[in-house]
Amino acid sequence: VQLQASGGGLAQAGGSLGLSCVASGSIFSINAMGWYRQSPGKQRELVATITGAGKTNYGSSVKGRFTIPRENSKKTVHLQMDNLKPDDTAVYYCYADRIFTTTGGAFAPVLDSWGQGTQVTVSS
Repeated sequence: VQLQASGGGLAQAGGSLGLSCVASGSIFSINAMGWYRQSPGKQRELVATITGAGKTNYGSSVKGRFTIPRENSKKTVHLQMDNLKPDDTAVYYCYADRIFTTTGGAFAPVLDSWGQGTQVTVSS
């Protein structure tokens, strides 16, 4: 099981960027997927998560600016970032809390999977 993130890059304050994360492997279903971020000297923090049923949870600093659409059939989660601020500069990590595989079944999900980080830089 792997999570592969893409997107990110450089944007000006007030601009927009998008991230995508695709899960691969012998996957039957995925519970919650989402994004966390970490900037130098700070702890990793929640950006947003979404369950398979579409229930979302956003970090307080991104509410109203970021959205997290998900495509269950493609095992993909996106992050649309609008009205970016310099404080959004960080490495963004894709996350899945429980991945149910065709080999592990319902009782042995893969827990706490992380993708490689992707850099988002917002200039003022």
